[in-house]
Amino acid sequence: MLKGKTALITGSLGGIGFATAKALAAQGCNIMLNGFADAEVIRDRQAELARAYDVRAAYHGADLRFPDQIEQLVKTTAETLGGVDIIVNNAVVRSFNPIDKFRTEDWDTALAVNLSASFHTIRLGLPYMKQAGWGRIVNMASTFSLFAVTDRVDYITTKTALIGLTRAVALEVAKADITCNAICPGSVLTPATEGRVQAEIVRDGTPREAILARLTARQPAGRFIEDANVAGLIAFLCGPHGRDINGAALPIDGAWSAGRG
Repeated sequence: MLKGKTALITGSLGGIGFATAKALAAQGCNIMLNGFADAEVIRDRQAELARAYDVRAAYHGADLRFPDQIEQLVKTTAETLGGVDIIVNNAVVRSFNPIDKFRTEDWDTALAVNLSASFHTIRLGLPYMKQAGWGRIVNMASTFSLFAVTDRVDYITTKTALIGLTRAVALEVAKADITCNAICPGSVLTPATEGRVQAEIVRDGTPREAILARLTARQPAGRFIEDANVAGLIAFLCGPHGRDINGAALPIDGAWSAGRG
């Protein structure tokens, strides 16, 4: 359905990002990967996409804290893969501290990577979409865009702001065949989440099963959200039946947000 389109996906070497790369490649999209990993991992990801889906898969190591590197990422995507048709703003950083103990540098990094980078990819990618007369933008928000918890001020603030950015962009492109939506996943067992689990095991000796049970107990479904299902929602929004969904913030959280209010 998306044969010949090009998707730029930030933070796409693992977790939801790579699941999204596979979901869009399965629809025929060429993929620009981005993120940090060993060179062997990057080569393996590119080769997997090319082999499994017969698409072109490129990589750019832009550090999303810096607008000039984001500019090169977007430009290289267009030059290497023939355009910028789909943008999925997935990259994220996060810290876990109460606000009075939150480091200034962590706050600034979160603003840059989680929020400003999305603004810049959209700002720089929209001219290509307008020229092509078609485009899809998906911003990775969170269930925590819809309600708050303690000790995650950077994540909650930036993910909530992404919904505002989504709505503003959607209104600006409403008369073009371009959409901008946000999705709000619940807890997904991503590599970052697994890293937190392992850190707690080392720090406190808590059994892994107990940590996972605590994390999944918050969700009415009693389980993690599957990254492939998040990716499938993104692919749907980018496909023909997603054309009239614009400016939405869509939960995919097993009814977690439905039980709050």
